[in-house]
Amino acid sequence: MLTSHELLGFMSPTLAADILTFAHATDKELYRGTLNAVADARKVRPVFLERQPKTQRHEAMLTTLQRPSMELAASTLLRGWLMKKHNAVLVDFLNGLGIAHKDGVVEDLPETMDDAKLTGAVESLLGKHPHEIVAVYLHAFNTMNETRWNNLDNLLQKDTRLQLGG
Repeated sequence: MLTSHELLGFMSPTLAADILTFAHATDKELYRGTLNAVADARKVRPVFLERQPKTQRHEAMLTTLQRPSMELAASTLLRGWLMKKHNAVLVDFLNGLGIAHKDGVVEDLPETMDDAKLTGAVESLLGKHPHEIVAVYLHAFNTMNETRWNNLDNLLQKDTRLQLGG
């Protein structure tokens, strides 16, 4: 399954740019943390990146965030974006599975999930939300949580609507 830094590399460049643009516009703390992590990885001061035009800066940031060593920064960025911009996807998925949550946040996930419930919840998401957003969310959901569902792994590998980079 795709980790967060891999997700940023496989999603469309438009979506990846949207994630950074959203963080820049709505969550300065998340954006600043991501910028600082990228600056540190590139061995430059954050002000060096800040002085670049936003398009050039975001391109450099995304290139750096696709490195395995940037997994923590990439996953923090993705989580923030999903929780704030696409919370409806999280809520719809958990509701479809019958999992109790608070605004898309779950304390304890079940160790396994019934195939029919999972398929129904995924189909519902695909019917209501853009496929690429759903694919990013489901990949992130399955890799960012301690509990990993094998049937979701299989679904992500086999369902072409849930594959990125195509």
